[in-house]
Amino acid sequence: MPELPEVQALVDDLADRLDGRAIVAVQLAAFSALKTYDPPLSALEGALVDGVRRHGKFLDIEAAGLHLVMHLARAGWIRWRDEVPAAPPRPSNKSPLAARIVLDSGAGLDVTEAGTKKSLAVYVVRSPADVPGIASLGPDPLTPAFTPEVLAGILRDAGRKQLKGVLRHQGTIAGIGNAYSDEILHTARMSPFKPADSLDESERQLLYDAIRATLGAAVARASGTPASELKAEKKAQMAVHGRTGQACAVCGDTVREVSFADSSLQYCATCQTGGKPLADRRMSRLLK
Repeated sequence: MPELPEVQALVDDLADRLDGRAIVAVQLAAFSALKTYDPPLSALEGALVDGVRRHGKFLDIEAAGLHLVMHLARAGWIRWRDEVPAAPPRPSNKSPLAARIVLDSGAGLDVTEAGTKKSLAVYVVRSPADVPGIASLGPDPLTPAFTPEVLAGILRDAGRKQLKGVLRHQGTIAGIGNAYSDEILHTARMSPFKPADSLDESERQLLYDAIRATLGAAVARASGTPASELKAEKKAQMAVHGRTGQACAVCGDTVREVSFADSSLQYCATCQTGGKPLADRRMSRLLK
């Protein structure tokens, strides 16, 4: 799933590509992706692009006072095309194409979603706050407003909730998903199941520093990377996420996994849990 660093890299790339361009049409290939009807897609025809922004993991293309907002969900992506086909795409359950944005230069963007579980969402709104997911976002962790005191309040309010879930909840902190929450907790040397309100002052500062450092470094690496290479770049830089069975680069222990119904987390027992494997909640047994 594209998270804050990848979406920010897409924003930076598209801001340059779309500067001075007008939208000719937004063509739907997956009608279920469009979540709004007023304003209609046709309201964007001829609209000059004013800017590209990010709200958490949402990408926002502003054009003539309207906002074309996209959430790429778990398997979505945006691909630049130097030239788009003359004929609009035909709706098809077999094609990954969800929507195509056609520009006045003849180039365009293909918005795609792999797999059979379709969660990608497209909105046309007058204000980003009209998108429910944006209206309920927590603070962005890379802005000056996200201070150690803000994080302390978040952890206090979360009570006994586990750190992994607190970091991933978009209404608590915007932009962190499954991958970077694993990386942040590994950097902070904390268990993903540690209760949020159990951290003392030094631990809260350690977690804060891990959030800023992990995301900041990922944004810096992704900056200037072509969109076609962002996924591979992200995967190559992971210390524990997606590396089950491999050696931890810090201590050499084996990276372990806890599986859930529709996701999993990865961690290093030596670095994060005092050497004790965590219970696999799906299998109801200890990982050996």
